[in-house]
Amino acid sequence: MKYSELSRDILKEVGGKDNVISLIHCATRLRFTLKDEAKADKDALNNMPGVLTAQSAGNEFQVVIGSHVSEVYETLLTEGGVQGGGGNADAKQAKEKLSSRIFGVISGSFAPLLGALAGSGMLKALLIILSMTGLLDDHASTYLILQAAANAVFYFLPIFLGITLATKLGANAYVGGIIGAALLEPNLTGLAAFEAPVTFLGIPVIIANYSSTVFPVFIAVCFYALLNKFLKKVIHQSVQLFLVPMLCLLIIVPLTVLVFGPFGVYAGNGIAELITFLADKSGWLAGLVLGGSWMFLTLLGIHNGIIPIIIQNLSQGGDALSAMFGPAVFAETGLAVGILLRARDKTTRSLASSTAIPGLLAGVTEPIIYGFILRYKRTIPYVVIAGALGGAINGAMGSKSMAFAFPSIFAIPTFSPMLGYAIGSGIAFLLAAGLVYFLGYEDKRRTDADNAREENAAPIPTPAASPLTKREMVFSPLSGTIQPLSSVSDGAFASGAMGQGIAIVPNKGEVVSPVDGIVTNVFPSKHAIGITSDGGAEILIHVGINTVKLKGEYFTALIEQGARVSAGDILLRFDLGRIQEAGFEVITPVIVTNGDRYLEILETQDKKAVSGEKLLTLLQ
Repeated sequence: MKYSELSRDILKEVGGKDNVISLIHCATRLRFTLKDEAKADKDALNNMPGVLTAQSAGNEFQVVIGSHVSEVYETLLTEGGVQGGGGNADAKQAKEKLSSRIFGVISGSFAPLLGALAGSGMLKALLIILSMTGLLDDHASTYLILQAAANAVFYFLPIFLGITLATKLGANAYVGGIIGAALLEPNLTGLAAFEAPVTFLGIPVIIANYSSTVFPVFIAVCFYALLNKFLKKVIHQSVQLFLVPMLCLLIIVPLTVLVFGPFGVYAGNGIAELITFLADKSGWLAGLVLGGSWMFLTLLGIHNGIIPIIIQNLSQGGDALSAMFGPAVFAETGLAVGILLRARDKTTRSLASSTAIPGLLAGVTEPIIYGFILRYKRTIPYVVIAGALGGAINGAMGSKSMAFAFPSIFAIPTFSPMLGYAIGSGIAFLLAAGLVYFLGYEDKRRTDADNAREENAAPIPTPAASPLTKREMVFSPLSGTIQPLSSVSDGAFASGAMGQGIAIVPNKGEVVSPVDGIVTNVFPSKHAIGITSDGGAEILIHVGINTVKLKGEYFTALIEQGARVSAGDILLRFDLGRIQEAGFEVITPVIVTNGDRYLEILETQDKKAVSGEKLLTLLQ
């Protein structure tokens, strides 16, 4: 068979037939349930021609093939002797790396917030420029109103994260948001001014500032998701609507105030004391530790424990800690610049530029951390190495901050010696950018396959050589809210590895044909449909993320493979509410899988998708 060699190679690199419990496939990928995932050689698979990428997700080991996945799947069943179908009870024994699951949940939770974080960071940078150039007084009401707009997403981050994280974990998104909001509610924050001891049922409570924090609400919502699932099993359905949320809030919010929040406070203070101790003993060593770990401290939201020490040091003539972690911020910004220089697709380049500018001008790097570093774990060592080296240089040179400011290019004059700080920060920036540019930011996906296609492909005429550019319209198969493909929590879609396109969060459970053409694939799980247009465009409509696990439940296919369809014909209906209740994201990628044949794929600029209206324009 055509795919015999590829199937044999894949089976070998996942640990052989004896390591495979079961195998299913969806629109683009093979989904293995393995006995021991450690036996799978992810690097070998990522370098294998014919494989776009390999990744761990949930309790599955996924090998992304693309449009030929069904042929490879059949070959693995017939020639490899692999057991197909949804697996059995033994599948629960499959091992999964805890770190991969944690990073996946974090990245998926922040993906919907990337645009808001990047936009707010850009506004912060603009306000700094307006203030420093004297065009806008930073005490004027206009400035303060714009500052509120820029700070809102960061200040209320626990609320937004509570919503997205609860959604990611399959719990009620709004209860997750309420948990985050409770940490910022004036009755709670006002307890900080109490002169009498603050207690809850006689248990002492430590009141902290939870604005802009991640760690407390992240842990709280994870526990809420578990509690919510348990309560739905033991509470009668007739009273679940109010009783489950009430009990979850009654338990989780006090638990957060008593345990999760104070843990962040104690952890931050402990780290601050450790850094201070190291700084007293050895400047370069303290800089190495602080510069290398700053990203993780920021990620957990416990970096604020160092700020009181910084302020105290400034009152005594200067602070060395700011100079030690400053290069880490420049390293993160350098990472975004490196991705900007290396990336090919417009979506990634746009996100890289919109996150690098706030990093450089305002020291706002959360969009970089959550948008790139957690998504592409390969970049974590780049930032650690660059930040550690820059911090060590500044620590050894005795650089100090003479005023409190976020690390940015505008803050460089506040350090002494200024040149020494600039050298350490500049090295961190250039090193991180260089590592990304030369070593890459993703696991190797389809480089070999792409190179082979480019070498064998006929030259594509430029618009100048071919004055008659062909244009084909792809209409929206769904109604809903349009999102960039990069916002999809699944890396294979978000990175563009499967093709260019757009994502839609549907508000109605109905899919219509986006083109005139032939239905080339209706997947057994009915969650995805492939269509080849009369113009030759191969279009994949993939309803939801990981919805293949529903095995067709809540989906009704209204056409068969091989059917002739016209634009606007109904292809599929699905129960939007039931799918969300089952814990699955409904964001739907609509991609052109053979995008290489087109000069450009233009996306609509509308924010709302209307079924049957223009979505993509293909230029050939």
